[in-house]
Amino acid sequence: MAYTFSFIGTGNMGGALARAAVRSLPPREVLLSNRTAAKAEKLAAELGCAWGDAAQAAREGRYIFLGVKPQMMEGLLGEIAPILAQREDRFVLVSMAAGLTMARIAGMAGGAYPVIRIMPNTPCAVGEGVVLCDANEQAKPEELQELMAGLAGSGTVDRLEERLIDAGSAAAGCGPAFASLFLEALADGGVACGLPRQKAMLYAAQMMRGTAALYLTNGTHPGAMKDAVCSPSGSTIAGVRVLEERAFRGAVMDAVITAMEKNRELGK
Repeated sequence: MAYTFSFIGTGNMGGALARAAVRSLPPREVLLSNRTAAKAEKLAAELGCAWGDAAQAAREGRYIFLGVKPQMMEGLLGEIAPILAQREDRFVLVSMAAGLTMARIAGMAGGAYPVIRIMPNTPCAVGEGVVLCDANEQAKPEELQELMAGLAGSGTVDRLEERLIDAGSAAAGCGPAFASLFLEALADGGVACGLPRQKAMLYAAQMMRGTAALYLTNGTHPGAMKDAVCSPSGSTIAGVRVLEERAFRGAVMDAVITAMEKNRELGK
């Protein structure tokens, strides 16, 4: 049986994309595999998908998602290369490994195969994520469009030139970790002021969600959104002053730049 999407690796990222895929595709068209078979079996039972091993995923998937860490990619592709070489039907390799170019993926796989490179983030699991993608010359435009449609349940799926994917990943892919630190810090501040922990977390999380939705709906510049909350001599501008004194924005920018540099280092 052929599957539209097959996943090799169902960790945080692979699992998030599998959850997104079944929002757009019938679950029977999705095959899951993982080095720990029980993990794939459990997620498959939850989503209504099939499950198997990496060899089956490589043999029967039209779009083969390579959901392993960059340092494990060469070993995985070396393992499935003989299977790919024997296939007579068309397939596309889909890499989500930070730093590894499409040329590197094809080279490790041992053939001039169609490759689509994607960089998703963890909010894809709840349909509020970002997936950046690009395709090599061997991939047909309609294949990239089909993949993007199949991942539409992730949230925002956007084509970005491969040369910019490391930068995009630093902001969108690493960003959930940075945002989570800010969310936790906001809640900690609320607790320090006397709020119960559960309410502090709820208020901070909803505030972040609502602020993002406000920008996405209206397109208002974040500086103007900040100004709208800062009354003269008010509590908000007093808090903003402290963040500026502590170089908040500079620290965030440095975090994104450092993450991008690390992405590039992983590809060497």
